[in-house]
Amino acid sequence: MDFSLYKTLNGFALHHDAWEDIARFLESIAPLFFVLLLAALFLARGKWWSRNARHGVVAAGLSAGLALVLAKVLSDVIARQRPFVDHPHAAHLFIKHAADYGFPSDHASGAFAIAVSLLLRHRGAGLLALAMAVAISIGRVMVGVHYPSDVAAGALLGTACALLFWHPRVRRPLAALADWLGAQYERLAVAVLRPARA
Repeated sequence: MDFSLYKTLNGFALHHDAWEDIARFLESIAPLFFVLLLAALFLARGKWWSRNARHGVVAAGLSAGLALVLAKVLSDVIARQRPFVDHPHAAHLFIKHAADYGFPSDHASGAFAIAVSLLLRHRGAGLLALAMAVAISIGRVMVGVHYPSDVAAGALLGTACALLFWHPRVRRPLAALADWLGAQYERLAVAVLRPARA
Protein backbone atom coordinates (compact mmCIF):
# COMPACT_ATOMS: atom_id res chain seq x y z
CA MET A 1 0.00 0.00 0.00
CA ASP A 2 2.87 2.40 0.84
CA PHE A 3 4.55 1.92 -2.53
CA SER A 4 1.19 2.02 -4.30
CA LEU A 5 0.41 5.43 -2.82
CA TYR A 6 3.94 6.56 -3.62
CA LYS A 7 3.48 5.55 -7.28
CA THR A 8 0.16 7.39 -7.40
CA LEU A 9 1.60 10.68 -6.14
CA ASN A 10 4.92 10.37 -7.93
CA GLY A 11 3.17 9.33 -11.15
CA PHE A 12 0.75 12.24 -10.85
CA ALA A 13 3.72 14.62 -10.76
CA LEU A 14 5.20 12.87 -13.79
CA HIS A 15 2.07 13.47 -15.85
CA HIS A 16 1.24 16.94 -14.52
CA ASP A 17 4.17 19.31 -14.95
CA ALA A 18 2.49 22.15 -13.07
CA TRP A 19 2.14 20.04 -9.92
CA GLU A 20 5.71 18.79 -10.27
CA ASP A 21 6.89 22.41 -10.48
CA ILE A 22 4.88 23.36 -7.39
CA ALA A 23 6.29 20.41 -5.42
CA ARG A 24 9.84 21.25 -6.46
CA PHE A 25 9.32 24.92 -5.60
CA LEU A 26 7.94 24.11 -2.14
CA GLU A 27 10.81 21.71 -1.54
CA SER A 28 13.34 24.40 -2.43
CA ILE A 29 11.84 27.24 -0.33
CA ALA A 30 10.74 25.24 2.73
CA PRO A 31 13.68 26.12 4.99
CA LEU A 32 13.57 29.80 3.99
CA PHE A 33 9.80 29.95 4.54
CA PHE A 34 10.06 28.67 8.10
CA VAL A 35 13.08 30.84 8.94
CA LEU A 36 11.29 33.97 7.68
CA LEU A 37 8.03 33.05 9.44
CA LEU A 38 9.78 32.48 12.78
CA ALA A 39 11.87 35.63 12.42
CA ALA A 40 8.81 37.72 11.56
CA LEU A 41 6.88 36.38 14.55
CA PHE A 42 9.72 37.00 16.99
CA LEU A 43 10.85 40.38 15.67
CA ALA A 44 7.38 41.86 15.16
CA ARG A 45 6.70 45.10 17.04
CA GLY A 46 3.76 47.44 17.41
CA LYS A 47 0.35 46.07 16.52
CA TRP A 48 1.89 42.86 15.13
CA TRP A 49 3.66 42.02 18.41
CA SER A 50 2.47 38.94 20.30
CA ARG A 51 3.87 37.35 23.45
CA ASN A 52 2.34 34.00 22.44
CA ALA A 53 4.04 34.22 19.05
CA ARG A 54 7.43 34.68 20.70
CA HIS A 55 6.74 31.74 22.99
CA GLY A 56 5.87 29.73 19.89
CA VAL A 57 9.04 30.73 18.08
CA VAL A 58 11.30 29.58 20.91
CA ALA A 59 9.35 26.33 21.31
CA ALA A 60 9.38 25.78 17.54
CA GLY A 61 13.14 26.21 17.31
CA LEU A 62 13.83 23.77 20.12
CA SER A 63 11.20 21.28 18.93
CA ALA A 64 12.54 21.33 15.38
CA GLY A 65 16.11 20.88 16.60
CA LEU A 66 15.14 17.88 18.71
CA ALA A 67 13.02 16.41 15.90
CA LEU A 68 15.86 16.69 13.39
CA VAL A 69 18.36 15.04 15.75
CA LEU A 70 15.96 12.18 16.51
CA ALA A 71 15.10 11.79 12.82
CA LYS A 72 18.78 11.40 12.00
CA VAL A 73 19.32 8.82 14.75
CA LEU A 74 16.22 6.84 13.75
CA SER A 75 17.16 7.03 10.09
CA ASP A 76 20.58 5.50 10.77
CA VAL A 77 19.14 2.82 13.06
CA ILE A 78 16.23 1.79 10.82
CA ALA A 79 18.30 2.12 7.62
CA ARG A 80 15.36 2.15 5.22
CA GLN A 81 16.27 2.91 1.63
CA ARG A 82 14.53 5.65 -0.32
CA PRO A 83 12.04 4.66 -3.04
CA PHE A 84 14.31 5.69 -5.91
CA VAL A 85 16.94 3.30 -4.52
CA ASP A 86 14.51 0.43 -3.87
CA HIS A 87 12.64 0.84 -7.16
CA PRO A 88 14.96 2.60 -9.64
CA HIS A 89 12.81 1.66 -12.66
CA ALA A 90 9.48 2.59 -11.11
CA ALA A 91 10.39 5.80 -9.28
CA HIS A 92 10.75 9.19 -10.95
CA LEU A 93 13.23 11.48 -9.21
CA PHE A 94 12.61 15.16 -9.96
CA ILE A 95 15.38 16.64 -7.81
CA LYS A 96 18.97 15.69 -7.08
CA HIS A 97 19.16 13.77 -3.82
CA ALA A 98 21.70 11.61 -2.03
CA ALA A 99 20.88 7.92 -1.71
CA ASP A 100 20.90 8.09 2.09
CA TYR A 101 18.26 6.63 4.39
CA GLY A 102 14.87 8.31 4.35
CA PHE A 103 12.78 7.05 7.31
CA PRO A 104 11.59 9.23 8.95
CA SER A 105 11.60 12.30 6.72
CA ASP A 106 13.64 15.07 8.31
CA HIS A 107 11.75 17.70 6.28
CA ALA A 108 8.43 16.50 7.69
CA SER A 109 9.87 16.12 11.20
CA GLY A 110 11.15 19.69 11.32
CA ALA A 111 8.15 21.21 9.55
CA PHE A 112 5.57 19.56 11.82
CA ALA A 113 7.59 20.34 14.96
CA ILE A 114 7.50 24.02 13.99
CA ALA A 115 3.88 24.00 12.85
CA VAL A 116 2.46 22.25 15.91
CA SER A 117 4.57 24.35 18.30
CA LEU A 118 3.15 27.50 16.71
CA LEU A 119 -0.39 26.13 16.51
CA LEU A 120 -0.43 25.47 20.26
CA ARG A 121 0.49 29.11 20.98
CA HIS A 122 -0.57 31.26 18.00
CA ARG A 123 -3.45 29.88 15.95
CA GLY A 124 -3.06 32.01 12.81
CA ALA A 125 0.66 31.42 12.36
CA GLY A 126 0.23 27.79 13.34
CA LEU A 127 -2.41 27.12 10.69
CA LEU A 128 -0.22 28.76 8.03
CA ALA A 129 2.78 26.68 9.11
CA LEU A 130 0.67 23.52 9.27
CA ALA A 131 -0.60 24.02 5.73
CA MET A 132 2.99 24.47 4.56
CA ALA A 133 4.14 21.38 6.48
CA VAL A 134 1.44 19.24 4.83
CA ALA A 135 2.24 20.64 1.37
CA ILE A 136 5.97 20.03 1.84
CA SER A 137 5.36 16.47 3.03
CA ILE A 138 3.16 15.60 0.06
CA GLY A 139 5.65 17.32 -2.22
CA ARG A 140 8.51 15.17 -0.91
CA VAL A 141 6.62 12.10 -2.08
CA MET A 142 5.68 13.69 -5.39
CA VAL A 143 9.28 14.58 -6.26
CA GLY A 144 10.29 10.98 -5.56
CA VAL A 145 12.49 11.15 -2.46
CA HIS A 146 10.18 9.65 0.19
CA TYR A 147 7.58 6.96 0.71
CA PRO A 148 4.32 8.27 2.25
CA SER A 149 5.15 6.40 5.47
CA ASP A 150 8.45 8.32 5.67
CA VAL A 151 6.66 11.66 5.82
CA ALA A 152 3.88 10.30 8.06
CA ALA A 153 6.49 9.11 10.55
CA GLY A 154 8.24 12.47 10.31
CA ALA A 155 4.95 14.26 10.97
CA LEU A 156 4.33 12.11 14.06
CA LEU A 157 7.87 12.62 15.32
CA GLY A 158 7.71 16.40 14.85
CA THR A 159 4.30 16.54 16.55
CA ALA A 160 5.58 14.48 19.49
CA CYS A 161 8.54 16.83 19.93
CA ALA A 162 6.23 19.86 19.86
CA LEU A 163 3.96 18.26 22.45
CA LEU A 164 6.96 17.53 24.67
CA PHE A 165 7.70 21.25 24.80
CA TRP A 166 4.01 21.92 25.53
CA HIS A 167 4.14 19.88 28.75
CA PRO A 168 3.57 22.30 31.67
CA ARG A 169 6.88 21.45 33.35
CA VAL A 170 8.72 22.38 30.16
CA ARG A 171 6.36 25.10 28.94
CA ARG A 172 6.78 27.42 31.93
CA PRO A 173 10.58 27.75 31.83
CA LEU A 174 10.41 27.89 28.05
CA ALA A 175 7.96 30.80 28.23
CA ALA A 176 10.28 32.54 30.71
CA LEU A 177 13.19 32.06 28.31
CA ALA A 178 11.13 33.46 25.43
CA ASP A 179 10.13 36.48 27.54
CA TRP A 180 13.75 37.11 28.50
CA LEU A 181 14.92 36.85 24.88
CA GLY A 182 12.09 39.15 23.84
CA ALA A 183 13.09 41.70 26.46
CA GLN A 184 16.70 41.64 25.25
CA TYR A 185 15.52 42.17 21.68
CA GLU A 186 13.27 45.07 22.71
CA ARG A 187 16.16 46.77 24.54
CA LEU A 188 18.39 46.35 21.51
CA ALA A 189 15.71 47.62 19.14
CA VAL A 190 15.14 50.73 21.29
CA ALA A 191 18.89 51.40 21.50
CA VAL A 192 19.25 51.11 17.72
CA LEU A 193 16.14 53.08 16.81
CA ARG A 194 16.57 55.92 19.31
CA PRO A 195 19.71 57.44 17.66
CA ALA A 196 18.12 57.04 14.23
CA ARG A 197 15.12 59.12 15.33
CA ALA A 198 17.21 61.76 17.08
